Amino acid sequence: MHYDPEKLVGLIPAAGKGARLNLPFPKELYPINQNSEFYPVSQSILEQITHAGVQHIVFVINEHKHQLIQYFGDGHRFNCDISYVAQENNGEHREGSATPGLAEAMDAGYHLVKDKIVFFGMPDTIIRPEHIYRTAFESLKEEQDGVFCLFKAERPEKSGMTRLSVDDQILEIVDKPVSTSLEWMWGAIIWKPSFNEFMHHCIKEKHIYDYGTVINEALKAGLKFSGVKFQEGKYLDLGTFDDIASLEAMRGQA
Repeated sequence: MHYDPEKLVGLIPAAGKGARLNLPFPKELYPINQNSEFYPVSQSILEQITHAGVQHIVFVINEHKHQLIQYFGDGHRFNCDISYVAQENNGEHREGSATPGLAEAMDAGYHLVKDKIVFFGMPDTIIRPEHIYRTAFESLKEEQDGVFCLFKAERPEKSGMTRLSVDDQILEIVDKPVSTSLEWMWGAIIWKPSFNEFMHHCIKEKHIYDYGTVINEALKAGLKFSGVKFQEGKYLDLGTFDDIASLEAMRGQA
């Protein structure tokens, strides 16, 4: 299928505090070494998204992310346009949410993305190879509401695991299970406006704040998501210092 580039947008939530790492700068700016060049980890996911033909990126930030804005600017250095949305902090702890605030971060840019196909990725993750989004997007069918980019999970207890049908349709999201036989985790998602509307309704009207629950509710409501397995794909979440140490294993990989 052919899509107008104006209908595509990247969504990167960077409103977290990064308290686990306690760095003197936003963790999204942690420098990684790729082929002897250093750049912030969040630039990796941005370049993955723009490689798929997306020309507009929306960063969701908090009031302390000035350095992120200073680095990325308006996006011209990265051949895209960048918008910034400040996620409101209501000070509430979301009971029952495995990832408090993430679904709301997904929805914070609703006014900019509601009628767009959204390329969603986390700013502290590295995924390889570079064609992950492009390959997944090319697989997106007219009757589908979205597609998940899937990776073999090394640590399911820290991952968003997926239950799949025999033809790789998403049946359920199981977030950070203590024990599971599931093998495939999601690392990035592409979704259509239908899911923008559904998620916005879940958060604003039903007060459902856990992203895994929102997706499972969407599946129950009949929205259709497929999964694309990247058998040789690499996924790293820069969430702890142990994860930072693992960066060396990905050095030089395209």
